Amino acid sequence: MNFLIVTHVVHTRNGADLVAYAPYVNEMNIWLKFVDKVTIIAPFKHIENNPIHQKYQHNNIQFIQVPSFSFVNAKEIFKSLFLLPFIFFKIVGAMIQAHHIHLRCPGNMGLLGSLAQIFFPRKPKTAKYAGNWDPKSKQPLSYTFQKAVLSATFLTQKMSVLVYGEWPNQTRNIKPFFTATYFESDKVTVGPRSLKDTIHFIFVGSLSEGKQPLYAIQLVESLKNKGKNVQISLYGEGKQQANLNDYIQQNKLEDYVFLKGNFDREQMKEVYQSSHFLILPSKSEGWPKVVAEAMFWGCLPISTPVSCVPTMLGFGERGIVLTNQLESDSELIEEIMTHQEEYNHKIKEAINWSRNFTIDKFEAEIKKLIQQ
Repeated sequence: MNFLIVTHVVHTRNGADLVAYAPYVNEMNIWLKFVDKVTIIAPFKHIENNPIHQKYQHNNIQFIQVPSFSFVNAKEIFKSLFLLPFIFFKIVGAMIQAHHIHLRCPGNMGLLGSLAQIFFPRKPKTAKYAGNWDPKSKQPLSYTFQKAVLSATFLTQKMSVLVYGEWPNQTRNIKPFFTATYFESDKVTVGPRSLKDTIHFIFVGSLSEGKQPLYAIQLVESLKNKGKNVQISLYGEGKQQANLNDYIQQNKLEDYVFLKGNFDREQMKEVYQSSHFLILPSKSEGWPKVVAEAMFWGCLPISTPVSCVPTMLGFGERGIVLTNQLESDSELIEEIMTHQEEYNHKIKEAINWSRNFTIDKFEAEIKKLIQQ
């Protein structure tokens, strides 16, 4: 089977190895266990390798490089108008040779892929929509268009569209799904941390405006100003890093706010196990893996109610749902910090729920999708 992946994820090389964003590649390596050949069509850029990169685990990979494109300003739109026909026909050519078409959405490549797949109604297809599928959410026009095409069964045939969360009034090709980081064998006993000493908060993710790392810092700053013994470490890199550094220095937060950079999966496992709370005040998510990962290791998540996150948190039964109002959110966290028994209960519920979603289960479900 020639398994085609159409993705916007930027790829690069580490020596002879094709590498890309680790969470994406780790998931794709599970899909690739069940195919003979892999064709990947994606943007490529020569960038320095770092711990957030991972290599594909397959010995028969064909990589088709295409230019990156976007519609963020007039210059990019003008440039993209010339690139789109070339990229579109590259995708169509790859689809002709493929036995199974797999789209990674939402994204610009996913948009072109969702249009190109219309011409192949008889080929089996899957699409992983890693963004927010909530029909009520405000999203870019291109995302809304992709969702409309993928949902239209007369345009999108023989495709399973994997989305996060269960939503009303969906077409038959929309399938609620999940993702996973850990195996059944990773299930070791962990318990709640004591709230008597320093309370360790963490933020895990890109340091981008959409993830709102500054709000995470401000929450901990607010608790510190109330006399609480707290600290926060931020794991990740991004465009907001310089601004965050400036904020930390200007407000003299160096003693309890730390920018740690990127850590790999094994390092993060230790971080989760030694931390009390994860803060993820993101503006948009699909299925935030860091929330499920934190829960797996007994680190209580604190997150905004986007996409399926409220369901993940049991609407507050196994986490804290933020309001994006600093004072009220600070009070919510302060309340749980002073009640060890309630904290213990939420941790227990979080662990039990998250450990239903293992790589073993994920792999079994992927195998069914590819072999159907």
